[in-house]
Amino acid sequence: MSSDSFDYVIVGAGSAGCVLADRLSEGGARVALLEAGPPDRHPFIHIPAGVRNLLHDARVNWMYASEPEASSGNRAIHWPRGRVLGGSSSINGMLYVRGNPADYDGWAQQGCRGWSWDEVLPFFRRSERYAGGDDAFRGREGPLEVEDYRTILPLTHRFVEAARQAGFPVSADLNGAEPEGAGYSQMTRLGRFRGSTARTYLARARKRPSLRVLTDAVATRLLMDGRRCTGVAFRQGGVERTITAGREVIVAGGAVNSPHLLQVSGIGPAEHLRSIGVEVRHDSPGVGRNLSDHYVARIVHRVKDAVTMNELSRLPRVAGEILRYVLRGDGALTFGVTSAMVFSRSREALASPDLQLLFTPASYDAARVLQLEREPGISLVICPTRPASRGTVMAASADPLARPLIRPNYLSDPDDTRVMLAGFEQARRIYAAPALAAHSVAEIKPGPNVTRADELEDFARREGTTLYHPVGTCRMGEDPTAVVDSRLRVHGVTGLRVIDASVMPELTTGNTNAPTIMIGEKGAAMILEDARSR
Repeated sequence: MSSDSFDYVIVGAGSAGCVLADRLSEGGARVALLEAGPPDRHPFIHIPAGVRNLLHDARVNWMYASEPEASSGNRAIHWPRGRVLGGSSSINGMLYVRGNPADYDGWAQQGCRGWSWDEVLPFFRRSERYAGGDDAFRGREGPLEVEDYRTILPLTHRFVEAARQAGFPVSADLNGAEPEGAGYSQMTRLGRFRGSTARTYLARARKRPSLRVLTDAVATRLLMDGRRCTGVAFRQGGVERTITAGREVIVAGGAVNSPHLLQVSGIGPAEHLRSIGVEVRHDSPGVGRNLSDHYVARIVHRVKDAVTMNELSRLPRVAGEILRYVLRGDGALTFGVTSAMVFSRSREALASPDLQLLFTPASYDAARVLQLEREPGISLVICPTRPASRGTVMAASADPLARPLIRPNYLSDPDDTRVMLAGFEQARRIYAAPALAAHSVAEIKPGPNVTRADELEDFARREGTTLYHPVGTCRMGEDPTAVVDSRLRVHGVTGLRVIDASVMPELTTGNTNAPTIMIGEKGAAMILEDARSR
């Protein structure tokens, strides 16, 4: 194989990039996959409970932060994004959540042709291997292994029962025919280990001679011949190199890195590009705009007469959990970040849920992300799933290695605050139900005296955070401000597509890893179909 020329060059080996590398090389196409980070050898990547050690580890994490904004307490909010093979699928909480069918029907109604629920469901099914659920909804033979929790603490069962007592229906499979109500979490796992796209899709693709994977290769610029993208410039080991694509370049860097690479390459809002000294190759005003993310607040209770993850993480109990993991492959070390959840509506007139309540039999030190407290505690995260607030990701300078400016603009739309307040009411109703009330000592965050709407809003703005689901900055659509068309081709440029979470016109109802993998599957199918028709 030539060291510098391929049919397809993919920038980013994350949730979508690894899928693309697998599917495109499957048919014999010569594919190069560039990843800015290292191979996924860090041991905490592969132990599910190790996620808490990865969110501040610069060896595998871009360690981004948002710009301080008044709408979220003038704080710089930590934005971890995967910088390693597997991308964020190597450092996330491993939750498998497809979203609601209405999400995708909404995309189609906005002009994203081919992206309705009926049209994306086959790609969800193609991607996964899951033993339960209904054959009409669930996949059985895909590369991505999806599992139920192997070990469920009794408090999680109590939560699901409390949600039922509070009036929410119970779903046997939130990724199946009943995507609303209370249900148990599902995870992407390989046996006892994390099932990232690097360890599922990419692992099988790397057996093919038609694929080349380059790690520690930071893309710095898209190579252009007029309005055609011909390749990628990148830096590896301190050396500047180039690689060319005979057919297409596919940018799969995610909602931060994809718009940033386009902008420093001259594709973006012309006025902004000129202001930072970048030559305008194509004026695309939507690049970096339409940023949407899940902003959340957390209600925490101290508990009694039940075991939480807090105690299991400390000696002497943690020693027994380590032994259990080694011998049996279950127990606390297989836990992700959320064991059960509720999808609900903030008001009755809605056609589909706009709230996700995520339960964890654990509580965390406010000063350290996902570091468990010493005292027993449980948490319920309130997540408005379809926020109307929009922000931006913009290059700060022409230097491709400089950090982009991330301005999420959280809670800037009044309706997001309304939905958040409805979530507080629903969460407290679940906590007050007999099944959980029997174990509650007290509400410690925000506290039982914080009851007025203005007080709860102030709490959410001061102490809320991201659920790490940024999307939308290379929005798909057929209108003048869309960045890519319905086949994920960059408007106004040939030989270039963006295929990752940045193309989502709106957030899905829930966690974004499974939808991003679906986008990778559908994007690969489109590329192969277009290649056959040439």
